[in-house]
Order: sequence, then structure tokens, then C-alpha cells
Amino acid sequence: MDKTLPSLSEAVAGIGDGSSIMIGGFGGSGAPIELIHALIDAGPKNLTVINNNAGNGHVGLAALIEQGRVAKLICSFPRSADPKVFTDLYLAGKIELEIVPQGTLAERIRAGGAGIPAFYTPSSYGTDLAEGKPVEEFDGKHYVRERWLKADFALIKGELGDPFGNLTYRMAARNFNPLMAMAAGQTIAQVSKIVPAGEIDPEHVVTPGIFVDSVVQVADPKQEETLNREGAVYP
Repeated sequence: MDKTLPSLSEAVAGIGDGSSIMIGGFGGSGAPIELIHALIDAGPKNLTVINNNAGNGHVGLAALIEQGRVAKLICSFPRSADPKVFTDLYLAGKIELEIVPQGTLAERIRAGGAGIPAFYTPSSYGTDLAEGKPVEEFDGKHYVRERWLKADFALIKGELGDPFGNLTYRMAARNFNPLMAMAAGQTIAQVSKIVPAGEIDPEHVVTPGIFVDSVVQVADPKQEETLNREGAVYP
């Protein structure tokens, strides 16, 4: 089955209003900027977005938020280098925020991909983040029960991809991307290069194609930090 698509617009065409979307990246590392911009062009609104942070500047996730497309953000770090777009909308009451400790966020996503509906963690115990959540004691220590986290779609960024959807990643771009690929109903990957089937050494595949639904090539992907230094604004 050939999962490659010819354009970014075709890759995001199935994402509709009210969708939940996981977006890979740790800051700009591994962030699928081009897919996010294609999503802005496509126009869906009232989205729930799961990401490590809240975007920076006026590109990528920040641009998606600035265009009023995100109703709720689930993340670990709403404060980062330049989160003005999110901060202004949040203070104005125009976007909902759910803060999740970073390790818990990663484990909730992993649990979603592994079919584990809940797990226990000591993180957030005794804080506002644990309010309303079940707490149990194990071996004299208190743990908070957390639910899995899944989404309708995942937008991720790889380095190499093949027609079957097998992916590799470049260095730190690996971060949340492989976990999100497993936890979404449909996973859409942008890669720097699509290679023929069999060219990726099986030992080097990080995300097997069974977790990927669509692959689109972006030969010269932009980096969020570079765009922000240049003062870029999207659209």
C-alpha cells in the first residue's frame, strides 16, 4: 500500500472542525511546521491540540492559535521563548488550557498508543493539577491516577519515509513524534525525503508504517527558531 501523498493540502484535507490533534515537537525540534501551515490554510476550527508547549512567535502552532482555530490546548509548557499569542488569548478567556507535567504527558500519550486506559504516577500529587483525580497509596507513597491520551489525528515530522510509512527521525526531532504516531486515529507525517521501499534499514526504522496513514515529502523543512529570528508571520 502506497501511503505517499503529493501535497500538504491533500494530507490535511480530512481534518475537520472539532478534531483533536497531536502535534509533534519539542519547541521547534521535530515540529511539523509545513503541515501546521497547511492546516491553517485548510480552515478547520474548534480544535483540541496536544503539544509539549504553546508555540512561539507567529508561525507553526502559534500561528494556528493566533488564527483562532484552537479551542483547547493540552501541554506542559505554555510559557516558553515567545508565547505572546497564546498568553494574550488565554488571559482574554478565548482558549482553554490543560497543563500536564511533561513526563506524565509523554506517558499518557504512550498509554494511549499501547491501549492502557490508566496508570498511576507520583507527579502532581498534592498540587492543583491533581484536583479531582483518584489518588491511591502504594508502599507508603501517594500516586495520582492519570488517563490515557489519544487523538483523532497526529501531525508529525520525520527525516526519511518510505511508501509503506516507515519513518526515521533526525536527532532530537524524535521526541514526542513516535509516541504520537501510535496514539492517533490517523497519523500524517511530513519527511525530508521519501525513499523507495526497502531502502531504510529495518534496524533503523523508529516508527513502523503500521502506525502511519499518510506521508508527504517536504524537501527543505523550515525550523521554527529560524523563522522567528527572521520575523516571519503566517499566513
